[in-house]
Amino acid sequence: MNDQPDRLRHVLEAIDAANAKDPHLVEEEGRQVPAEWLYGQRMGATLADLVPEASEALTIAARGQHIERWTSLRTAYPAGRMGYLRWRTDLKAYHAQRLAELMAEHGFDQETIDRVGALVRKERLKQDAEVQALEDVVMTWSAWSFSCTTSPTSQRSTMITRWPTSWRRLGARCRPGVTLRRGRVA
Repeated sequence: MNDQPDRLRHVLEAIDAANAKDPHLVEEEGRQVPAEWLYGQRMGATLADLVPEASEALTIAARGQHIERWTSLRTAYPAGRMGYLRWRTDLKAYHAQRLAELMAEHGFDQETIDRVGALVRKERLKQDAEVQALEDVVMTWSAWSFSCTTSPTSQRSTMITRWPTSWRRLGARCRPGVTLRRGRVA
């Protein structure tokens, strides 16, 4: 049992190392960093804030849900909603597979590996508390990030069209902390 904290730390480091290879760079605190590496860091921090008692599986899923996302381009799929949904489904399967590989390398049992896969694929959203917690982490970070990085004009039109759908996916744990004020998420 003493190996559990080490194996979790090691698999998180492996996820970070994989995502550090992202060729797409974004600015963070005045320096250029790999986009998916930064996304993983932000998801981990948001999870720690929202669900400090998160299981190993949820911790891994939050950090790794976009592992190597840049390897599957949206443009490789047909335009439109059906192409988008196929891309998202394929990405979830790929992310679950890559996390399974890394977890197996670090001594995780099949039950935990399968659980991370179910979380990343968002199986039983709204019915499974951990799947909902993962979605809440994504939605909370996205709402905050979106409100900080877009212009008020473009944000307002986007929020008007997207927020009702996003709000339905947000769990009760997060709804009190996310509100719209004058077209901005606060």
